[in-house]
Amino acid sequence: MAKRLIPLFNRVLVEKIVPPSKTNAGILLPEKSNKLNSGKVIATGPGIHNNDGKIIPVSVKEGDTVLLPEYGGAEVKLGDKEYHLYRDDDILGLLHD
Repeated sequence: MAKRLIPLFNRVLVEKIVPPSKTNAGILLPEKSNKLNSGKVIATGPGIHNNDGKIIPVSVKEGDTVLLPEYGGAEVKLGDKEYHLYRDDDILGLLHD
């Protein structure tokens, strides 16, 4: 049974990117060497309503790579995968290749 989580309001569902634990040459890297908290946006909510009742859309879209805060977000497990829910305001920025 496949489950799909659709966030509400200005929430963003993110799958954290795990940095590689060893290089192409086979050298093992310590855990703290790649401390960049980043993730891939899996799903977004429609946005939040302002005082006039108009929807303010979220600033990211599905497939974006984002910079995440070190702490925060709600952990969600769907099947064997682990995701995190963040508010749109909590996401620090977009990462481009």
